[in-house]
Amino acid sequence: MGNRLPLHILSAATVLLFAATACTRDDLGGGTLPEGEYPLVIRATGLQAVATPASTRATVDGDWQGVQTVALSVGGTVKEYDVTASDADGYKTAILSSDTDPFWWTSREDITVSAWWPYGTTMPDVVVKEDQSTKEGFEGSDFISAEAQTVQFDHPMLEFSHRTARITVLLKPGDGIPSVTGANVSVTGLGTDNGNPATIRTYAAGSDTYEALTAPQTVKVNTPFIQVDLGGGTYYFRPHSDVVLAAGCRYTYTVSVTAKGLELAGCTIGGWTDGGSESGNATDLGDGYTVSEDGNTYTVYTDDGLMAWAEAAQGNPSLNCTLTHDIDLSGTEWEPVGDRNNVYTGTFDGNGHTIRNMAITKENLSFGDDCGMFGRVGTNATIQDLTLEDVRLDVDADDVSIGALAGSNQGIISNCRVSGNISVTNNKMGFVGGVVGRMESGVIQYCHSSASIQGGNSDYVGGVLGGEFLTKTVIKGCSFSGSVTGGNTVGGIAGYCRFFNDMIGCYSVGELSSAVYNTGGITGYLQFAGVAGSCYWYGFDGESVGRCNETDPFSGAYKIDGTTHTWQTATEAMNTALGADSEYIWETTDADTPPTLVKNR
Repeated sequence: MGNRLPLHILSAATVLLFAATACTRDDLGGGTLPEGEYPLVIRATGLQAVATPASTRATVDGDWQGVQTVALSVGGTVKEYDVTASDADGYKTAILSSDTDPFWWTSREDITVSAWWPYGTTMPDVVVKEDQSTKEGFEGSDFISAEAQTVQFDHPMLEFSHRTARITVLLKPGDGIPSVTGANVSVTGLGTDNGNPATIRTYAAGSDTYEALTAPQTVKVNTPFIQVDLGGGTYYFRPHSDVVLAAGCRYTYTVSVTAKGLELAGCTIGGWTDGGSESGNATDLGDGYTVSEDGNTYTVYTDDGLMAWAEAAQGNPSLNCTLTHDIDLSGTEWEPVGDRNNVYTGTFDGNGHTIRNMAITKENLSFGDDCGMFGRVGTNATIQDLTLEDVRLDVDADDVSIGALAGSNQGIISNCRVSGNISVTNNKMGFVGGVVGRMESGVIQYCHSSASIQGGNSDYVGGVLGGEFLTKTVIKGCSFSGSVTGGNTVGGIAGYCRFFNDMIGCYSVGELSSAVYNTGGITGYLQFAGVAGSCYWYGFDGESVGRCNETDPFSGAYKIDGTTHTWQTATEAMNTALGADSEYIWETTDADTPPTLVKNR
């Protein structure tokens, strides 16, 4: 904002002239005044100081310190006037004068004067800075003016006001968030007229207080408005009514950061001069999500936001979703997204987050009523980087495909984890899997299930996949460590496999049992002979395949026996099968410990 103005910048002669003018004008008669004897000297007011945790000592906080010149306009002519402010009154007022080229009084009649800062030959558009996180960026975003005001000969005054709106965020820790230290706060969802930024990084004024200046505008209802980045999570406040950001007004939001999002404790809207003309309290903070400008992607940060996306996706199963925080669905009944008539075709990005306590309770399901977080996933869909923790599926069905993540899948499911309980009643000819129930194409990769799976009378039950049918199906880099029971065909990785050469670098250490027959460490029923790409099992006393129609059914699947095959040798073989360019690889600490997936560095 410039250097501080020294007090001697206004000449002694000009000061004396201003004082003399003020004293003698009452003695002057009407009519014209001598040309060139009475310069226009004005006292500027209007930028009253406001209380802030750490004053920036500038116009933005109510004083003239640091302002060197302003533009004065009289009769369409603009001149540059010097600014002199004094600490005697805390720089609350200033004298505007020109020693070189002033305006002159020609009579005692009132005149109309406009003035503005920053200086320019025309009043500049209000264009604030995108990065206001520094003192210079914040102060440099202020614009002040006194527009078309009447100035009296006997009392030459101009009252300035701010052309920007000021937003103050008071940040507080809430439930699940012990501290807000280290938060980054932005104001977003803003209009970009005249080149203004859509998002502004705020100035940290101290005491968990954050400030920004914006151009006057209206922020529409449900638009993400205040964004807080803290501890790896991103939180949003979305207003439930339009926010009118008026010039010269200050909007103070007291915001608590909780594990579920931002809670607005109160909002004061008032004059910049210390507020208070209007105030009110907000009862909640939006719906827990934001939507992209094209309407295709939901960014979700609360359970309500996830449910809002799920409801919208029932009608438009191409809607994408990205999580920015862990979600807890306790007390909520989940409805599967996507069915045989409207398969899910979007991208669901867990972004490394966890959905806890997803519960699905269904009765009397029949063929086609695929059941899971997603009912049916189409060929263009991707589900990735997601953990489902403490899943609870309680399903009564007949010939239905059931999986914690998807009932049936033809898309890509990558880097997902499942734990919890899947309990199925009846379901003859049905498919049940820890991750996916049934596949005819698509990919399951780098996924792990530790779920307890009670498949009831289901014919095909697997720790990861209930069953797959076509050679286009790929299962790679997956593992299972839970328990599986089923009516007929049970496998550590998959209950049923048509071929074996689409299963690469997988292992099972789960507990397996079938009420009738066909139980295998890797798959319960292999219809045709095939080659596994280095798959392993442990803890099951039988073979890798429970049943195969071929006399020489398989190769490439091995039992961990501690001698010929150890977890160390298995890890090396599985990584070789996955390939050097695999996104994830297996890693183990010793020969006796099953490996875990890590990023391939």
